[in-house]
Amino acid sequence: MSEQSVVPIDQVLPNRLSLVALMGRPIFPGIFTPIMIGNPADVKVIDDAVAGDGLIGLVMLQTETETPGINDLYKVGTVAKIVKKINLPDGGVNIFISTLKRFRIKKTLNPANPIVAAVSYLEDEEDDTSEVKALTRALISEMKQISENNPLFSEEMRLNMINIDHPGKIADFIASILNIDKIEQQKILEVLNVRKRMEQVLVFIKKEQELLRIQKRIQKEINEKIEKSQRDYFLKEELKAIKSELGMTTDAKSSEYQRFKEKLDAFHFEGEIKETVEQELEKFNLMDPNSAEFVVTRNYLDVIASLPWNDPPPETFSLHQARDILEADHYGLKDVKSRIVEYLAVRKLRADFQPGNGAGLKSAGSIVCLVGPPGVGKTSVGKSIARSLGKQFFRFSVGGMRDEAEIKGHRRTYIGALPGKIIQGLKIVKTRDPVFMIDEIDKMGASFQGDPASALLEVLDPEQNNSFRDHYLDLPFDISPVFFVVTANTLDTVPPPLLDRMEIIQLPGYIDTEKLEIAKRYLIPKSLEKNGLRKNQVKYSRDSLLHIANGYAREAGVRNFEKNLDKIHRKLAKQIVEAEEKVQAGEGEVTENKFIIDKKLIEKHLGKPLFPGDMVKKADHPGMSVGLAWTSMGGDTLVIEAASVPGKEGFTLTGKMGDTMKESAAIAMTVARKLGSERYGIDPSWFEKNHLHLHIPEGATPKDGPSAGITMATAILSLLRNRIITDRLVMTGELSLTGQVLAIGGLKEKTIAARRNKARHIIIPKQNLRDLDEIPEHVRKGVEFHPVEYFDEVLALALPD
Repeated sequence: MSEQSVVPIDQVLPNRLSLVALMGRPIFPGIFTPIMIGNPADVKVIDDAVAGDGLIGLVMLQTETETPGINDLYKVGTVAKIVKKINLPDGGVNIFISTLKRFRIKKTLNPANPIVAAVSYLEDEEDDTSEVKALTRALISEMKQISENNPLFSEEMRLNMINIDHPGKIADFIASILNIDKIEQQKILEVLNVRKRMEQVLVFIKKEQELLRIQKRIQKEINEKIEKSQRDYFLKEELKAIKSELGMTTDAKSSEYQRFKEKLDAFHFEGEIKETVEQELEKFNLMDPNSAEFVVTRNYLDVIASLPWNDPPPETFSLHQARDILEADHYGLKDVKSRIVEYLAVRKLRADFQPGNGAGLKSAGSIVCLVGPPGVGKTSVGKSIARSLGKQFFRFSVGGMRDEAEIKGHRRTYIGALPGKIIQGLKIVKTRDPVFMIDEIDKMGASFQGDPASALLEVLDPEQNNSFRDHYLDLPFDISPVFFVVTANTLDTVPPPLLDRMEIIQLPGYIDTEKLEIAKRYLIPKSLEKNGLRKNQVKYSRDSLLHIANGYAREAGVRNFEKNLDKIHRKLAKQIVEAEEKVQAGEGEVTENKFIIDKKLIEKHLGKPLFPGDMVKKADHPGMSVGLAWTSMGGDTLVIEAASVPGKEGFTLTGKMGDTMKESAAIAMTVARKLGSERYGIDPSWFEKNHLHLHIPEGATPKDGPSAGITMATAILSLLRNRIITDRLVMTGELSLTGQVLAIGGLKEKTIAARRNKARHIIIPKQNLRDLDEIPEHVRKGVEFHPVEYFDEVLALALPD
């Protein structure tokens, strides 16, 4: 409340008052104060009052509302005389009022806009006793103590308080200037007994004094800390000056400054980088080591000084050595190795033709994406590339990443900010041209924190990454010499703009003979060493390894194969240790711990095969056919089953098919129905009297895609003709309504799946003949491919007349 004073006014007061609702605190009698009025309805009440007797009623709102009514107000308020009115530019008014007396609302004359009420004026209940005099002195004395320690109390307030001669008015004045809750102020306003009112005000004065004591204590503690900090600072400065005079070493900050300056000067920065680094160094030198910014600046300079800014040395790898390393590290994958060697040849050729071929030569980076099912060796191929180039290797996974700051860093304004993975990796490897592997790029997500896939667009773009800006570093850094190797299980979830920036290399799955060689060369020696066994202690026959591959690890990769070998070797290790302990305890004889692993021993340690020999998927009943599918786990075979039951015409699909596969099934049904009636003489009314059901087993596994079109149509025609299809025949191809067989994808993976299923004949679309060249000879061996252009050719092979 602004400037206040007691203004005695002797005036006859009306029994009818226009009321103004107070949003803030109540106003006590005997106060002279300004009030701002903005509500148009209240402004009209003020204008009418000024035109009349100048009196208004001020009552506090019980609950704040924009359109108050009589029921929203407290019952006790204060009548006030408008002394002066000032119109404001926004339509509101500023009035100066002198409050006169308490009143109570007796009757509502107008409930709202404006609020008019009949009122009765309230007189103070005075007790002219020595107790009231003592309370008056106590109030003035205690308030003097508060006002002396509080700069908010003006001299005029102190004079007014001393010159008030009425005990009740003293209590009202003090209640109006104390920092009391407005509801408590309203309660004091409603107390008519002067002694009780003074007692209540005295309680609040005591509370205010206690708060002031706590405030003074806190202020004193803060001042002492500041004084100590200043004293420490001056002493440190004096000590620094003394050390400087004596020629002694300076403080840790100065030595850090020198270290940073020497490191950063060695890089010979230019342009923006030089300007920014010099500014940060100067700021660091002038900064107080105790300030929070000091640590932030020091960490920033440390990151800059730790990065490899200088150009990498010329590459000196040889293709012959690179080929030998790839051959030593991986079995098979001839196409993959050939593509990688071609890539390395291009790098070497580009480096040879660089102008001024010599020191400081800048090698161009490359971006390769390795795509294949789990366990086929994508990560290990990346490590082999680094070995063949003789470069540092850094790997990080972006699987499940949802924050683009993980790639491009956090801004330095955040507490605990860090550079992104790219800058962190360069800081670790300390070279400009390492091999960076970004794993699981197909498993990135997006959230309110950004899209990491979009952040990678700049990283993997050769036209942009020569001036890559990390949010933390906020300086252009050339990452174009980095050789990026990206891995994924599938390309379906990778954004097309990101795919466009990468060279895609497919890694197919392995057939059983390849797994056997991989086990012999890599998996068995690695597993024996991991489990504490010697090479000459365990021997596997060819049949036993094939038994593990076909019976326990039939997936595209070799990860499960390795797990099964580990399981066998752990059990053998346990057997050896138990035998040795028995010998030590004198309970057994020394035996030679050598094991020959055969099928019987495999089944003893691993249990019955997960994929018995009789689990080969066959079409051995009418209405069945075997198709080929491709998934992120590699190729697979799937059986299509068709059945009919007498009843209302209909077509049911089960087996968790996707929308595309359902459409493909509808096309297959139409083609089969047309051929059945036209070629095989099936009565069209048969379809009206029978309900057809098409099912793909393993109903919990989602299935989609159009490549099972000819397989579904063959199953339906097999049912209609009551014929079993050709033995060991599998097929893949999209079917059109005109009976044309269209191209499909993933032929290499599907061929490997067919080999695992012991198929001898594979029907493929004629348009996929070009893909056969990509399938290695040892995978095609023993399988006959039948390219077809129309569905009639499929029937001639699957259901010959």
